[in-house]
This record gives sequence, structure tokens and C-alpha cells, in this order.
Amino acid sequence: MTPLAWTRAAAAAALSMLSLAASAAPAVQTGDLVFQQSRSAQSLAIQQATHSPYSHMGMIVMRQGRPYVLEAAAQVGYTPLAQWAAQGERGHYVVKRLRDTARLTPAAREQLAAAGAAFAGKPYDLVFAWSDEKIYCSELVWKIYQRALGVEIGATAPLKQFDLRSSAVRAKMQERYGADIPWDEPIISPAAMFDSALLLTVGEQ
Repeated sequence: MTPLAWTRAAAAAALSMLSLAASAAPAVQTGDLVFQQSRSAQSLAIQQATHSPYSHMGMIVMRQGRPYVLEAAAQVGYTPLAQWAAQGERGHYVVKRLRDTARLTPAAREQLAAAGAAFAGKPYDLVFAWSDEKIYCSELVWKIYQRALGVEIGATAPLKQFDLRSSAVRAKMQERYGADIPWDEPIISPAAMFDSALLLTVGEQ
């Protein structure tokens, strides 16, 4: 094979792989919930405290025909879905949707997007407090659904009910709270939302 032919073949193969990846990505719509195993410093502690591989989540918002993830990271903002997926372990993520899909009318999806936009720019909440001053990933999506549609996806639980025995969890608690641990602070975890009977899985990558 000549160098030119090899270059053309390599380019064709690359395009084919990109097309395959694009076709394999699940179809999404505004309001869908996406879950991944984050590679952040606190991910292991969250996984161990909740007994779930899913330590980060967000909500899909379609913008000019393209899927973005509205997420609470350093602050609440919009990340292109492909970029968001690449930030998780192995690029893997799961897409979930309300089981009662009849509720997800175009107007309802607009309400979800508008409720989410109200949180844009808020800083990430390192201590998982139940207020709107700062906000963490699952709290963001839970509050969007509760305020836009009156739907509570997953049950909150006080901090003391999580599994706090591992060294990774104890180290993060010491770092974030010191001796002043808010044992009764309500928390909504990605795991609680992932396991909610109100959701069905519509795809994964």
C-alpha cells in the first residue's frame, strides 16, 4: 500500500469509528438524567458511602439541537454531553427518564430547563448542605424536578444513615467538617435517584 493510500485508509477508518461511536450514543432529550462514575477526588468516598458505582449525575438540556449536561461541578453550568461522558470512568454513563413519560410534554421539558437555568453559576457545595446558596450534583437535579414538576426522585436521608465506616469516607468528612459533623443534614445521593422506581433506563454508553 502506498503512503497516500494508507493515509486515505486510515482517515476512512477514523471516520468510520467516529460514526460508529455517534450512532451508539443513546438518544436523549431535555429532562433526561445521566449518571456516571466520576474521577473526582471525592468519588471513591461517595461510592463507598452509598454502595453504588455512580458518584456524579446531571440533567440533559438540549441547546440548539445539541445535548448538554446541566451539572454542579466547580459551579453549576452546561457541559456538552460528549465532553461530560469523557470525564467519567471509561466514558461510561447511564441515561434514565421518568417512567411516566406522558408527563414529559414539550411544555414540561421547557419548565425543567427553566428551573435548571435558575441555578446556573451557583458554586458547588462541598459540605452537601440543603440550601440553595451552594449546590451539589444530585441536589441540583432533585430540586429541578421537584420545583418544575412537583416530582421527588429518590428519598433524602440524613448523613448519619450513610455508610461512613471506610477510611476514604472518614478522611473526606474530616476534611470537610472537622469535628462539627451535621449528622442530621438531609442528603440526596446519586444512588438514591438512580434506584428510584420513578425512573426507567433508556440507554447507556
